[in-house]
Amino acid sequence: MTTQASALPPNVLEPVASRPPDGAARNSFVLVSFTAITNLADGVTKVVLPLMATQMTSSPAQISGVAVTLTLPWLLVALHAGVLIDRFDRRLLLWIADGVRTASVLTLFALATIGSLTILMLYACGLVLGIAEVVALTAAGAMVPAAVPERRRERTNAWIAGAETVCNEFAGPFVGGLLVVAGTTIALGVTGVAYAAGALLLVLLVGRYRPTRSVSEPRRRVHQEIVEGLSFLWRHRILRFMALTLTVLCSCWGAWLALMPLVATQLMGASPREYGFMLSALGGGGVVGAMTVGWINRLLGRRWALFSDIIGTMVMVGAPAVTTNVIAVAAAAFLGGMGGVLWSVNSRTIGQSLVPDELLGRYNAAARLFSWGAMPVGAAIGGALAQWVGLQFPFWVFAVLTVLLTVPFLWTMRSELLPSSA
Repeated sequence: MTTQASALPPNVLEPVASRPPDGAARNSFVLVSFTAITNLADGVTKVVLPLMATQMTSSPAQISGVAVTLTLPWLLVALHAGVLIDRFDRRLLLWIADGVRTASVLTLFALATIGSLTILMLYACGLVLGIAEVVALTAAGAMVPAAVPERRRERTNAWIAGAETVCNEFAGPFVGGLLVVAGTTIALGVTGVAYAAGALLLVLLVGRYRPTRSVSEPRRRVHQEIVEGLSFLWRHRILRFMALTLTVLCSCWGAWLALMPLVATQLMGASPREYGFMLSALGGGGVVGAMTVGWINRLLGRRWALFSDIIGTMVMVGAPAVTTNVIAVAAAAFLGGMGGVLWSVNSRTIGQSLVPDELLGRYNAAARLFSWGAMPVGAAIGGALAQWVGLQFPFWVFAVLTVLLTVPFLWTMRSELLPSSA
């Protein structure tokens, strides 16, 4: 297939025309609410399922395997999910994904109630939930251009990114911890209700969400469509550079999140309350980033808003290398969280403006593969360096990596190549 954008020179992308639907304000509200509710439920499952495993086995490998099943699908099926989302109605896929999540959690609820739950069943449920999360998040991202006109897109992306960060990484685990105190079956029941509520919200969406595709275009094999999506991303200088930069930045985040519990307790002597304060600062920065992204874009432009994530990540990963002060590390985490959301919002808006509708699913899947797939890699590298050299050494390494990004970023991400802020 030859699209209008793919026929252009590799350094130039022509924006894809927006299709403002009726009821755009309602669509924006529905997508943000759906993201908040389902990501809150995702965050709860990431706490509840591993805790349920501790009641069945004392093996660290088996318990950590539950957490792996929840994230492994991003590496295994993300690209295939992108093809699925570019072939079928995206709202229908969201309904199916949320229905599968609801059924999976309620199945665990029933098995736990009758005392028939096993570790293998937890693994199976974790994989199903992980695959459904891949489909849901990728489909929701691909729906934004069809649901929201261009003038509202930046704000909608800001709130979606903020909801993902706060609900999945911070509020979800917190709520999960509170629910576990009441009982794992109660936690599962509440999570199932949250997924079902998210599915019901989608009824309020207006508009058409089947990907635009030429009637005369022949259906190709899955691997051919995967290659087409990856080649589209790789051919274009801006999209390629954003994906590669995000790989480095997300590996830094993966290392930071993996090492901070040990650094906080062993090097900083932080209490659980102080450690929670540092993580809350990360989430707080994300909220501030979501609330101020429009103002920052108008003041500085997209280029410098994106660049702020490189600076914020550099400060975040560099702080534990030079200080053990809780306040200083928390302040650095705040800057990292704020920069991360500024990047997320702007990169999504750029992608939605430049990628043809029939490729949005595959593009979103590939972009998330670069980011989510890099986090466990960064965590593994950081853990190995900490084991061999010392706890603070990995932070020096990742801080230097972010510094090395600055020159290629300023050379590549020139303002004239980026769509202007609405």
